[in-house]
Amino acid sequence: MCFHNSLTIEAIKLEHRFDAQLLGEYESLYHEKGFGFEKRPIITTEKPQSIQLYNWGLIPHWMKTLDEALKFRGNTLNAVSETVFDKPSFKFSIMKKRCLVPSTGFYEWQDVKGKKYPYFIHLKNEEIFAMAGIYQNWTDNETGEIFNTFSILTTEANPLMATIHNLKKRMPVIIPKEREKEWLNPDLTKEEITSFLAPYDETKMEAHTISKLITSRSENSNLPEVQKEFIYSVLL
Repeated sequence: MCFHNSLTIEAIKLEHRFDAQLLGEYESLYHEKGFGFEKRPIITTEKPQSIQLYNWGLIPHWMKTLDEALKFRGNTLNAVSETVFDKPSFKFSIMKKRCLVPSTGFYEWQDVKGKKYPYFIHLKNEEIFAMAGIYQNWTDNETGEIFNTFSILTTEANPLMATIHNLKKRMPVIIPKEREKEWLNPDLTKEEITSFLAPYDETKMEAHTISKLITSRSENSNLPEVQKEFIYSVLL
């Protein structure tokens, strides 16, 4: 699943790419981890002219307590597109609260004889692209604090991603640039939304193996080196 993303672009370029104004302080990251539940830039159906900062890990509107909500969000970093219209956590958001999640690349692992090897995956001719997301705004009834949260949609892997993510064979839903504004249209039908939830064209993507810095517990993985190609002889 898509738990590791990258967004290494200057704020002004991010604004120019999505023709939207950044609200808040943006941090460029070579490696952002979903389970850090950090605030990351998204563009929503309700404010398509703004880039807002939302926490990764969707909190459904029906969560009752903060403790319950914070425990639950680890289950909602991703939303499986095949079941998104049925799951209580997602079915409201997919119809009316869709978003674009900017990315410059993401990370996945290939399993070879029980050992995992990390890859960096990005688009060939687009420095920045958008993954499909859904979002929700949850209010803590005890404090009145509002939590703005999102989830990244996944779909079945294309041939490239099936080779890399060879156990679960999933990939994030990537929205073609020419359809990004359409994805944010709040009036889309279920059938129109479903048309987006397909594997991205593998011929427009490329990937390479990287070092295991990305999984190091003692070293900082938010460095340019995390994306540098690293060759494993076992994969040759």
